[in-house]
Amino acid sequence: MASPRTLRDLSLRPVSVLKTVSDRKAAQLELWGVASVLDLLMTFPRKDRYIDRTVKASVSGLDVGTAAAVLAEVQRVRSGGGHNRNRKVPVTVTVRDDTGTMEVAFFNQPWRAKQLREGTEAIFWGKVGDYRGTRQMVNPVVDVVAGVDEPGLGRQRRTLRILPVYPASAKAGLTSWEIGTFVEEALERAGEFLDPLPGEWLASLDLWDRTSAMRAIHGPESLDVIRPARRRLTFDELFRLQLALVLRRRAFEHNARALRHDVSPREITGAVSGTLVSRFLGGLPFELTTAQRRALAVIVADLAGPFPMHRLLQGDVGSGKTVVALAALLGAVQSGHQGALMVPTEVLAEQHAVAVRQLLGALDVRVELLTSRVKGKARAQMLTDLASGEVSIVVGTHALLTREVEFASLGMVVIDEQHRFGVEQRATLRAKGEEGDPDLLVMTATPIPRTAAMVIFGDLDLTVLDELPPGRVMVTTKWLPRPADEHIAWDRVRREVAAGHRAFVVCPLVGDSLRVEARSATEECDRLRAGELAGLRVGLLHGQMAPAAREEAMAQFRRGEIEVLVATTVIEVGVDVPEATVMVVESADRFGIAQLHQLRGRVGRGALASWCFLLGEGGEDGVAGERLAAVEKTTDGFVLAEEDLRLRGEGTLLGARQQGHTDLRLASLSDPDDRFLLTEARRVAEAIVTGDPQLEAHPALADEIKLFLSEDEGEYLFKS
Repeated sequence: MASPRTLRDLSLRPVSVLKTVSDRKAAQLELWGVASVLDLLMTFPRKDRYIDRTVKASVSGLDVGTAAAVLAEVQRVRSGGGHNRNRKVPVTVTVRDDTGTMEVAFFNQPWRAKQLREGTEAIFWGKVGDYRGTRQMVNPVVDVVAGVDEPGLGRQRRTLRILPVYPASAKAGLTSWEIGTFVEEALERAGEFLDPLPGEWLASLDLWDRTSAMRAIHGPESLDVIRPARRRLTFDELFRLQLALVLRRRAFEHNARALRHDVSPREITGAVSGTLVSRFLGGLPFELTTAQRRALAVIVADLAGPFPMHRLLQGDVGSGKTVVALAALLGAVQSGHQGALMVPTEVLAEQHAVAVRQLLGALDVRVELLTSRVKGKARAQMLTDLASGEVSIVVGTHALLTREVEFASLGMVVIDEQHRFGVEQRATLRAKGEEGDPDLLVMTATPIPRTAAMVIFGDLDLTVLDELPPGRVMVTTKWLPRPADEHIAWDRVRREVAAGHRAFVVCPLVGDSLRVEARSATEECDRLRAGELAGLRVGLLHGQMAPAAREEAMAQFRRGEIEVLVATTVIEVGVDVPEATVMVVESADRFGIAQLHQLRGRVGRGALASWCFLLGEGGEDGVAGERLAAVEKTTDGFVLAEEDLRLRGEGTLLGARQQGHTDLRLASLSDPDDRFLLTEARRVAEAIVTGDPQLEAHPALADEIKLFLSEDEGEYLFKS
């Protein structure tokens, strides 16, 4: 009897070993990102997209006015061409099954004529209408099941079955039916799968074995088996992810060389005076919020504890993360060490350096800025002083990661906007601690739902600032979808400038090129100077400007010499000008919820009433409109994060995940059942690693985790 198949074994077998996969199809699959048999088997059918041919649906049974799906063959294609410019000319397709015919019309989709040639079989999902007595769908969703170039590709097996619908790729020229045929052979030849999850966990979690799940999700005998099959495989991908994160945390603690800091919780309460931390907190011109004090208490406990801190500080825009981070940095400085604050952009680094110096006031702490702009003798001297310990705190960009940057004793690292940096980058900076591992505090102003945080930052302890400082005003947000209403925004800009306040105008994302965005901002700046904002002092800021010019533009804006700053999203994070009371976001429908929320956070930073205007329509699909309506409705970043998860799924959030893990192909963090599975996956991972830190008693699990990690991380997690 053959040994059960491991996922590693399948990963080593190219798809070309399958008899149904020709050399041409293998090339097409590789173009689609499917190179191995494992890649193929982990290309799962779309959720809820199965054709139940055991209960046959028919064209004649479609009810007008209802949404429906029908599998039919293309009989005729008519394209009107594009000669008549005064009206939209559709591509009209006549489709039929063995019960009748239906018309399908596609507007503004001329490529459908090539995709849906005569003889193509496809599923058409859409609302059924009536056109001149004939059933019709307009612009339905289309899944090509079988193209005309697939003679004899197992067609006889489509009857009296439940057919999975795969996410066919037009780019690669593959159809759902072809993929299903390849998968069927792969499953047949794979046989039994080795199940790395111990039997007791399968039983307690009521999970199917892997072999049954794989067979049922790709070739279900009834619709009832799809859900438990998907549940098991969803658990697998969440469990692999959580197990890797728990192992990473264990490896970090096992290999850590802790630096114990001389700092006490009593410094936060004011019971101890005279230290840097207590003098800093006592000299602030405002009271800390309860959330800030709570965060500082756990951070101080980390600093004084036996393991290096490894913590995520998550707080909404304006919740006071910088003050908390600076107190943590001073805890390291008063203990005889140095601190580093790394941020993603030069504009933000320059802003933080100014803010840190202002907050420190008369405290004798030397703060320096390190970006690409610091050059020549000044850079050499600063690096020398950093290496000798004369610089206490350095604020910088990726420049801090370079080999030339050395510390006398790096004791504390703060990384702002963690999603811009990878695990490797934060490890590189942490490795610059010569005497021991510096404590690490990661900050993000992007609110993230708790379940998503478990996926993205699962190796970090989580602290949330869920309270805004007193005196902060709510920003009034208005979405203006009609061009005729845009004067409301420009009138408010003029009124606020007349009152001595400032305004931001943010230009849209117009492409991947920074040069293109810069040109867009420049053109819009010129247009506003001559149009809606004529007579006002309008300035410009974008990422293509020289650092000195950027800094000067920001300085002029702070001083009021520039009244309206036209900018790209370079001002998205960290820019703090309390006099700015108006934000106008042009083409706001091109931005995501999180980015709009960040941009809005640039105003309302003082006690002055503030406004944010979102200009732009809701888009043809309406999703952009839902985003804009959500931002208009609430300023609560955590509510918006949940809404973002609902609207866009976890794709954008998980872009923040570090490389080495698989994508979530099945799990959806907006699905309550999958959220439950995530917490269960974490519980199982922690239980297994607690009892078996090197997974020596679970060799199949260890091998599978290594398969889904980069080689370097695999070595790090499993070295003794």
